[in-house]
Formats: sequence, structure tokens, C-alpha cells
Amino acid sequence: MEKILVVDDEAAIRDLIQYNLETAGFAVTTADNGVTACQLAENETFACIVLDLMLPKRSGVEVTKYLRLREIMTPIIMLTARHEEADKIIGLELGADDYMTKPFSPRELVARIKAIRRRVQEPPTLAKNVQVTFGPITWQMNETFLRQGKRELPLTRKEFELLTFLVQNRQKVISRQQIILEVWQSHEPIMSRMVDMQVSHLRDKIEPDPKHPQFLLTARGFGYRLEVSSYEKQA
Repeated sequence: MEKILVVDDEAAIRDLIQYNLETAGFAVTTADNGVTACQLAENETFACIVLDLMLPKRSGVEVTKYLRLREIMTPIIMLTARHEEADKIIGLELGADDYMTKPFSPRELVARIKAIRRRVQEPPTLAKNVQVTFGPITWQMNETFLRQGKRELPLTRKEFELLTFLVQNRQKVISRQQIILEVWQSHEPIMSRMVDMQVSHLRDKIEPDPKHPQFLLTARGFGYRLEVSSYEKQA
């Protein structure tokens, strides 16, 4: 049985989420503050963390940053209030996988957890023998890092998923909405800003001059297009 960590300082919300997740077949561990959440996430294995943004002792953003810096990549769904848009963006940029705005439907939360679990368990189909190059940067498509000579440039999970999707659709103009649906599997308008941020991070890694991109190009008013130096299938 997969375990879910639920972190919220409101007992009524914890109880509501716990009831619905246990009904859906998950085991649930709860915490009421960010420090306890970090301790639990470091010492136990969870399939997903449901994390309130506003927590005592350590905020949801701080918890996310703490875990990702320690390479704990457990999927995180943030729970936020409607007015906390800037914090949503920060949380997503630090590595949260999704967010829900309070008040939310417990059934939708269960559905989103299941969707995230499917993405983690069924990663994109990759051509393991394909090497992509961006000038001096190379990427073996099954690896979670880029290479620049002997130097390795690690990719975050979202950078990996975004780059995979762009390479699979190289030389095509892809809209932000297509990227949001395929990479984040979301319809939330806030994700458009998240796409732009992740594109900026990828440019920092594959472009000789990120301010004047040669490979990850902007199609103004629409989205992006990826050009590659080469796409080679190896023996």
C-alpha cells in the first residue's frame, strides 16, 4: 500500500484528506508543521506529499526547497490560498509538481495524486540509443543530465520532462498550452509563467548565450520551437 504524507496545520483539513485518501486505498501519515514534515520525508518513503503552503516552523516553500536540495524527489502537491500566486510560482519553481487552491475537492486531490503516480511510474518512452547535441552540449535521452565535455549538467525532473517533450517535437512550434497539458497535465493559467521559467532554466544549460538563444527559440505570441545541432541514433 502506497503511503502519502499530508502536512497541514488545520486538523479538520488533515482529517478530511486522510479520510478520502484512505478510502482510495492509500496509507496516510500526517504532520502539522514544516519541521516534522522534513523529518518524516527524510526518514520514510512516500508516494506523494500533500503540503500546505502556510505552515508553522517551516513554510511549504521552505520544506520543498529543503527536500529538493537533499535530492528527495518525492512528488509534492501544494495546497494554497487563492491570493498566494507568487508563492505558488516559487513552490513550483523549487520543485513542487502541482498545486491546488483551497477550498478544493477531495476527490480531485485523489485524482491528481493518482495522475502524478502514473507519470512517475510510467516515464516518457525514450530512445535510449539517441544522442542529441546543442553545439558543445550533448544529451543521451535516457540520462538525467547533459554533458559538456567531461562536465555533467544535471536536469531537474521538470527540465528532463520538458526537454524530452521538446526533443520529441523538435523543429515544430509548440504552444505553451500544449506544453502545460503534456508536461504538467494541467489547465491552470498560472502554469504559463511556469513554462517560461523552465524554458529559461533550460536555456541556461544548452545555450552558449541564453539571452540570444540559438536552439530553444521563442515563437512570439504562441510558444517555443527547439532546434538541435544533431539527432543521432547510435548502434
